[in-house]
Amino acid sequence: MTASRRPPLLVATDLDGTLLRSDGTVSPRTRAALGALERSGIPVIFVTARPPRWLDDLADVVGEHGLAICANGAIVYDVARRQVVSTQLLSAESALAVVEALRAGLPGTVFASEHADGFVKEPDFHEDGGPRGGVATGRIETLFSPLPGKLLARNEKLVPDEFIARATRIVGGLAEVHVSGATGLVEISAQGVTKAAALADWCSARDVDAADVWAFGDMPNDLPMLAWAGTSFAVANAHRDVLALATERCASNDDDGVARILETVPASNVREESADQPAVG
Repeated sequence: MTASRRPPLLVATDLDGTLLRSDGTVSPRTRAALGALERSGIPVIFVTARPPRWLDDLADVVGEHGLAICANGAIVYDVARRQVVSTQLLSAESALAVVEALRAGLPGTVFASEHADGFVKEPDFHEDGGPRGGVATGRIETLFSPLPGKLLARNEKLVPDEFIARATRIVGGLAEVHVSGATGLVEISAQGVTKAAALADWCSARDVDAADVWAFGDMPNDLPMLAWAGTSFAVANAHRDVLALATERCASNDDDGVARILETVPASNVREESADQPAVG
């Protein structure tokens, strides 16, 4: 650990592109690092754009608390018990206003909705990786029950970066726009709902100050969280804006960057070290 780096009382990390390797797996080294930190009494909280339905496979690495902040802060999910703990959802009125504004400004935009219990979409909306769970199709205006944790928007008539930039300008003031790295995908949450806001609530309930949090990320949707945390790390493969903002850098997700940093946390309180934990390097 560097002399100036304050030891954490809590670690917050994004998943895809940050903690997870590019194939979506948790490496043995990362598992060992997470386990050692957990045993030392320092919790690790996953703070992700993933919806609840994409988290069940990580139940064995989520930590004793069992919880994850997901959907860019809109949903707190008990991964171990597969139960939604709390939500901050778009109202039907706000969701409709966003849909109408994007349809008017960017014709051809199609939508989907991630809600606390699943996923619904319009027929022409393409979901990355194929559907994971039940899907109802129809005009998005008819699919606001349950209310969205986040709306998803795509427009295949526009170049992905152009669509994201223009959609961000249109939606600004109506809701929060998040960019998590999926090509041409805009993710939209209720006003004020961000990874940072949800993490701040989590920490406040546990008397943890921002100064005592280490946060890791790779994409623009991580920027509020990285700016809030006392110490922030951008993985080497991060978006240029993340690299510019973070206070520190670490190796890429495929080179176990998060694990390498976590291995530098003093282990004096660790109750049981893993015998086969790889060396730092």
